[in-house]
Amino acid sequence: MNSELIITEDGSHSLYVSAIDECYHSSHGAIQESRHIFIEAGLKNCTRNDICILEIGFGTGLNALLAYQFALQTGKIIHYITLEKFPVSSEQTGLLNYPGLIDEQLTGVFKSMHEVSWNVATNISPFFVLEKVKVDFTKYQHINQYDVIFFDAFSPEKQPEMWSQEQFAKIAAHSNQGAILTTYCAKGVVRRALQSAGFKVERLPGPPGKREILRGVL
Repeated sequence: MNSELIITEDGSHSLYVSAIDECYHSSHGAIQESRHIFIEAGLKNCTRNDICILEIGFGTGLNALLAYQFALQTGKIIHYITLEKFPVSSEQTGLLNYPGLIDEQLTGVFKSMHEVSWNVATNISPFFVLEKVKVDFTKYQHINQYDVIFFDAFSPEKQPEMWSQEQFAKIAAHSNQGAILTTYCAKGVVRRALQSAGFKVERLPGPPGKREILRGVL
């Protein structure tokens, strides 16, 4: 998908896809949104020391970079599996300013995350394995057991097939007891689909510009 680089309100970059009139992140701030939803509400609540993360939508790689920073700071070991049907071009990923705003020392790590091969589990560091899978999420055959799920697909209005009870049930079937799923979307249809798949769902305060988000726990 063709996309345009934009600057969000916290100074961090995102991408705008005109074909579906949607951004990869909140215009109020890409980094603050991702950190609030996926790290603070999700990953930080996982008590395991060896964590398997499933991400729906690798996109710009921001969530992966924040998860790496979390592992670096906490000593956790992370196997990060991310599914993406339409990878962002190397020309655009080379322009993204996340390391400069998060930690300049992560510049090389962020570059490596985008350069490593697809469909191969790669050691980014001794404590972080990145497995980027180029695939249609709805056709993916899960084989791992997840502890944390970053559900970051485009909105249900644009990709309704991604947000079905069937897809959430597939994830639940391959998740450990106590697994945590977080998403920016707080719509009732998504909450009900998660509940039907076996998640206990709660609404949490959202980041700037968003009233609520959802967190589901198995």
